[in-house]
Amino acid sequence: MRRNHGTTKKRLIIAVAFLLAMIACTVAFAEGEEAGSNLYGTFWSLLPPIIAIGLALITKEVYTSLFVGIVVGCVLQNITPNGFSLEHSVTGIFEMMTAKLGDGWNVGILIFLVILGIMVSLMNKAGGSASFGKWAANKIKTRAGAQLATVALGCLIFIDDYFNCLTVGSVMLPVTDKHKISRAKLSYIIDATAAPVCIIAPISSWAAAVTSSVPDGSSINGFVMFLETIPYNFYALLTITMMITLALLDFDFGPMKIHEDNAKFRGDLFTTAARPYGEAMDDEQTHYKGKVIDLVLPVIVLIAACVCGMIYTGGFFHGEANFVDAFANSDASVGLVLGSFIALLFCFPFFLCRKVLNFKEFTDSIAEGFKAMVPAILILTFAWTLSGVTNALGSDDFVKSIVGNSHNSPLLPTILFLIGCGISFATGTSWGTFGILIPIVVNIFPDEISQMMCITIAACLGGAVMGDHCSPISDTTIMASTGGKSDHINHVSTQLPYACLVAAVCLVFYAIASVVQSVIVTPFAIAAMVGILFLMKKLQEKKAPSKSKKA
Repeated sequence: MRRNHGTTKKRLIIAVAFLLAMIACTVAFAEGEEAGSNLYGTFWSLLPPIIAIGLALITKEVYTSLFVGIVVGCVLQNITPNGFSLEHSVTGIFEMMTAKLGDGWNVGILIFLVILGIMVSLMNKAGGSASFGKWAANKIKTRAGAQLATVALGCLIFIDDYFNCLTVGSVMLPVTDKHKISRAKLSYIIDATAAPVCIIAPISSWAAAVTSSVPDGSSINGFVMFLETIPYNFYALLTITMMITLALLDFDFGPMKIHEDNAKFRGDLFTTAARPYGEAMDDEQTHYKGKVIDLVLPVIVLIAACVCGMIYTGGFFHGEANFVDAFANSDASVGLVLGSFIALLFCFPFFLCRKVLNFKEFTDSIAEGFKAMVPAILILTFAWTLSGVTNALGSDDFVKSIVGNSHNSPLLPTILFLIGCGISFATGTSWGTFGILIPIVVNIFPDEISQMMCITIAACLGGAVMGDHCSPISDTTIMASTGGKSDHINHVSTQLPYACLVAAVCLVFYAIASVVQSVIVTPFAIAAMVGILFLMKKLQEKKAPSKSKKA
């Protein structure tokens, strides 16, 4: 048998990276013996996610890369002035993983994922997805129309990013496949209409998270503050602008262009050999007994039930809060589980009464839906564990020390945007990022909402979303690739240049906004984004056409 040199190379890279990480840990150990437990709250706290992300992008082996990062983190965590404990390093891996899997919020998200996976399987088996694809093919005639329809649906489902990722993917997949839009591009659109839309939607789980990040002792009204930041959230606004402009110009660049050219000219939606769910989707969509209603009605029920579930957890139905306050105080994890379970209960009699599924097909979908979500669940588990290890090393204190030294700078919004990008990228959590940064900003400014405060907090929020958008270990990124049925690393590598371009424009306009301190800057930022993309398209057209290569 011939040896697989690609696999051997990946293993060699992982082995070398792991060895270098252990050497770094040894150096840190030497420092720790001399100066005490000085690893906590230092740059060393960011080493585990840096290793995991770097390995994932180089080797395209997500599970192994995340596990290596976790191991390195646990080793660093157990370097103390009294020596190094191998026993605690090993047991710490599984203790942290068990703690994350035992966390109520995380368990709720996993249950929500499984139920949505079951519903997607049911809608596919019933023929709802295939029927919707046929209907949409008659209504949507162009690739641009298919992309814009996906963007529009993503913007309409603004309640929660997890809900957005999986729902938009299941609904629009037949349409984008019909118009030969690559799975990487679909996953990008899903991801770019998840967190960026939720972070500027007043009624969403993200608005609740931002509101709750304001310190209890502050006189600042968290919800009012959130509303004031929306016009200055350049990353969210420019990301939406970019998606629409790219669709209208029929323009792509970087690795995404390779994927899109392969889809358009060769009919290859995946480009690489990794094509998750490809065969399963083909098998499921051969069922044509269903109608469009078999997809549309369950999705409507799902949306309505999730809204009701979230405001229920916020005390709306008990008379404890009005609608807006109920959203601000909601437990999104529990609310989404309740809503999705109600929708699943609705699907059982609905599909059986319509005779598009029998009882055995319904029960078979439960196992199939769960199985489809296993890759996402495994990656999420590793990502949560890595995030927990990173936090245990004091990454938040390290960031606070950096911000504390720059709070008097006139470029504070720009600095915090970059810091937000870095934390979120390294930890894979945007909520955790602005949970760290917002209290710092509130303490810097007086107890009143000013223009500069809103610009700075908007920069924190935008940076958190940008880092989350790019990070291979972000739960939203993982679910976007799951919703778009794309290989995870393909999604990350194709999305990264797009997110970085938007971030570069944001840096310029946050510097301008800190001087002007007016929303008049926002239209100019949007115009600049459109102009840059138009210029890039013209420059690309001037170059000699070249054949697309397989990634």
